[in-house]
Amino acid sequence: MAKFVQLRWSGNLDGSGLSRRDRGSGTYQAYLPDPLVGRPIVLTSETAADVVDAEVAIARHDTEAQALVETEALSRLLLRAEAVASSRIEGLEIGARRLLRAEAARQLEGESSDVTATEVLANIDAMAVATDAVRRGQPISEDVLLEAHRRLLAGTRLAQHGGCLRDVQNWIGGSSFNPCSAAFVPPPPEYVPELMEDLIAFCNSDDLPAVAQAAIAHAQFETIHPFIDGNGRTGRALIHLVLRRRGVAERVIVPVSLVLATWSDSYIDGLNRFRHIGAAESAQATDDLNTWVARFAGACTRAVEDATAFEVKAAALQRSWRDRVAPVRANSALDLLLDKLVGAPILTVSAAAALIGRSFPAANAAVERLTEAGILHQLTIGRRNRAFEPPEVITAFTALERRLASPDGDTRTSDPKRPVPRHAAR
Repeated sequence: MAKFVQLRWSGNLDGSGLSRRDRGSGTYQAYLPDPLVGRPIVLTSETAADVVDAEVAIARHDTEAQALVETEALSRLLLRAEAVASSRIEGLEIGARRLLRAEAARQLEGESSDVTATEVLANIDAMAVATDAVRRGQPISEDVLLEAHRRLLAGTRLAQHGGCLRDVQNWIGGSSFNPCSAAFVPPPPEYVPELMEDLIAFCNSDDLPAVAQAAIAHAQFETIHPFIDGNGRTGRALIHLVLRRRGVAERVIVPVSLVLATWSDSYIDGLNRFRHIGAAESAQATDDLNTWVARFAGACTRAVEDATAFEVKAAALQRSWRDRVAPVRANSALDLLLDKLVGAPILTVSAAAALIGRSFPAANAAVERLTEAGILHQLTIGRRNRAFEPPEVITAFTALERRLASPDGDTRTSDPKRPVPRHAAR
């Protein structure tokens, strides 16, 4: 039975530079959730319909993406978008072009001088671990989450805590020095291993529809808050693990975190409602769980709508590029590079050659032709590296971010609810 437990915090009255409130002792309430395995979960007809709509939309998108745009290319862009959104929920803000150039610098020079971008790139690494670690029907392990978390914190001041379950109390909101005024206090650390074991077992079950399972798993993960830092970002990676294991989204990344970031008040309220008190089978607990699952399903459906719009735009871009450089000989370096360009927003000639499996001179000739046509724009990465970017891809990417940042899906009628680029300026 889910409940709050009252605990006492022993403060340090000798701490220098802190207010008495921050240094003081006091009581706080930590939340102990019900385990998920064996919990009676009943979806109302309305919620079940929302879940079905979301799953159908995701599955269709996963199947049709290959016909609209090269799936791997789209997935890489949406992976970046999802990682950026996850960072934005937790306060890290960075534009698409800045992130992509930092990523290119890391590839070309081994590191980027942009500290903030480096932290966001860790989100991408962590998300990539999650999306690549599990295939349809394969089990999700705790080790997968620990590895994703380790990569998330790599290179930060908390790197030593990466991939380790917490052994101290953490909390959300209130003072940074004690949990007595916190908005939410997760379970004490001694409960975390058992709760995580239960969560992993739930993620490997097939009793619920995949979207409902992903929604509940994510909410339970955020409730356990098993790490010192990076819980939100790892918890959102768990969403994709569940969807991939269940075979709903095997090829593409559904950028649900961009929608959750936009609907932040609804998102936080949904998580709070999920954290019921008392019996899990009570009418209130059932109603609150359905509220959360329905909101999550709606976010998935909205994410697919906007991702599909981006695919359509990307396909139109490829057609326009071909018209601008026509004639294009079939299976030439130029032909192959045009197919790959949407998924390579910044590339060097060497990278282009590797991407299309052709020689450096052939790739260089293709890049030069695309540059002359205004499709590629030359820039310098680091001190001396010559690279190229297709500005129209950045523009389309920015339009996706802006669309997903608008509650109604249109920034012309509904202002963005979080910081987004005004336009994709060079």
